[in-house]
Amino acid sequence: MMNRREALSRVAIIMGGTVLGAEAFLSGCKTASTGISFSAADISFLDEVAETILPATNTPGAKEAKVGEFMKVMVTDCYEAKDQTIFMDGMKKLDEASTKANGKSFMDSDAKQRHDLLVTLDKEAKAHQAAKKPEEPKHYFTMMKELTLTGFFTSEVGATKALRYVAVPGKFEGSVPYTKGEKAWATS
Repeated sequence: MMNRREALSRVAIIMGGTVLGAEAFLSGCKTASTGISFSAADISFLDEVAETILPATNTPGAKEAKVGEFMKVMVTDCYEAKDQTIFMDGMKKLDEASTKANGKSFMDSDAKQRHDLLVTLDKEAKAHQAAKKPEEPKHYFTMMKELTLTGFFTSEVGATKALRYVAVPGKFEGSVPYTKGEKAWATS
């Protein structure tokens, strides 16, 4: 079975870079906290953001994988203090952007409004990434998206229900044909 360390490495490769906080997560170190804490409402909010990014279809969505709780642990235990602040402020900014765009909070918005907002924020985050200097921090939405993908695809739900998974594979096959529409393989 693939361990979380291998899964995190593969998710980072898929996303074309590194995942913020991955080093601390992999080493098991707890970073210095700014004293931040997440309420149950914050975790519900993050679950809804994650579910909008990776909704349930014929496979479970991010909410079923408890990605909101995963984000809380990663931000609290693995992010540096400056990144914790960016993430927490980002939650507020996302909700403010929803109010500005939809006249209501993210939680009160319907699925289409949430989707459209996150598409807009994703474009903003990509533009930020392209223009920023290496020492400047990531956009808050990039952090949320990375954690959503990492939390989902390294969870049991993501690895076994969204990906094809064989706990004890047979012989090694270096080249397996792929048919469009099939699930990708999770490896162990």
